[in-house]
Amino acid sequence: MTRVVVVGAGPAGLAAAEHAVRAGADVTLLDQSDAPGGQYHRQPPGMPHGFDAVLSRCSWWPESTVWAVDGKRLHVLRGPADGAGRERHVLEPDALVLATGAHDRTLPFPGWQLPGVFTAGAAQALAKGERVAVGRRVLVAGAGPFLLPVAESLLAAGAGVLAVLEANPASTVRKGWSWRDARKAGELARYAAALARHRVPYHLGRTVVEARGDDRVREAVTARLRADWSVVPGTERTYEVDAVCVGHGFAPQPDLAVAAGCALDGGFVRVGEDQGTSVTGVFAAGELTGIGGADAAAAEGAVAGCAAAGGVPDRALLRERDRTRAFADRLAAAHPIGAAWPGWLREDTIVCRCEETTAGELKRAVRDPAAPGPHALKLGTRAGLGPCQGRMCGAAVSALCGTAERHHRPIAQPIRLGELADAKENEA
Repeated sequence: MTRVVVVGAGPAGLAAAEHAVRAGADVTLLDQSDAPGGQYHRQPPGMPHGFDAVLSRCSWWPESTVWAVDGKRLHVLRGPADGAGRERHVLEPDALVLATGAHDRTLPFPGWQLPGVFTAGAAQALAKGERVAVGRRVLVAGAGPFLLPVAESLLAAGAGVLAVLEANPASTVRKGWSWRDARKAGELARYAAALARHRVPYHLGRTVVEARGDDRVREAVTARLRADWSVVPGTERTYEVDAVCVGHGFAPQPDLAVAAGCALDGGFVRVGEDQGTSVTGVFAAGELTGIGGADAAAAEGAVAGCAAAGGVPDRALLRERDRTRAFADRLAAAHPIGAAWPGWLREDTIVCRCEETTAGELKRAVRDPAAPGPHALKLGTRAGLGPCQGRMCGAAVSALCGTAERHHRPIAQPIRLGELADAKENEA
């Protein structure tokens, strides 16, 4: 029986596990969270998640972190992330499906480091998972359709949403959304109805360009943007707020794929028709291969799981995968990142929040002939060397400095020195 390990239990990972089991594989599904579903299916603690049918047919490892990969050999820590008694395990399957998803991409702006400025994903996680509203007067801003479910979740949790601001103008957004999809049209109608019930305006071509406050955010300055995201002078408007939620799309998490030797294409894992990567026996699905949302992730996961188990994905699975991929491509065209966003920054704007590296320091380091290259730039400015290892600021630093973003981290997740020194590693 083929042994398949699926890393990640979001829509892609769950679909991969289900279809690998259907194809006759012995499946182990693991995730850092204590419950399956990922961000899309997040529920408050104790609520039913609806995935018992899938989990009952495979080995389910919650609260499990893959901290290193060597080929298809996985080094795993099992136990709560903040616990002291985590156990080390080794998994060496016949096939590996990586469905590690993505995290929020947030572009820096003056004041984004203030308490009360949240990533859109964090605000939604609090609202969906804990029923916590991040504020009474909240602005939701950035780019992409994810802003709409974030606003809906905040409203359901009792937050007062002042407005939802999409940075791209209507002319850009229409290019992608002109393609009709009945299911997506239904979702859009639901979000529009939720905003209408609460009288929340949705503005195109406007975003937050500055957050102000001393101990926490008190005001947010918005401005109208051109198609390239340069600010239109004189269009600034100030809101009194107690929270700002910002998200400019998503960045994939390819660390494990890179460690396994998988080739990237534009920052995403390159896959073939069966979701196979450049490494034999390693498959990838979901946001790791391109940002497309839950439907696209599940469709890719189904294909990857079937192929990883040694099966041949049928034409229906491939058609659904291709349909959702096409929609994802249109989505990317509708909500691009404008090239002129660095114009929002001032010399003292913090770009790397972990190390408090400013935009001015980065610019001076780039111009310094005595410290050429990305390695010297990183050592000289400390950008990307903090606790998050560049996951939050990496894309912004690369854009400002003209360097490639680094994804190869031999230790992919935090591990205590005591855990690393422990010679006991259980084979599973």
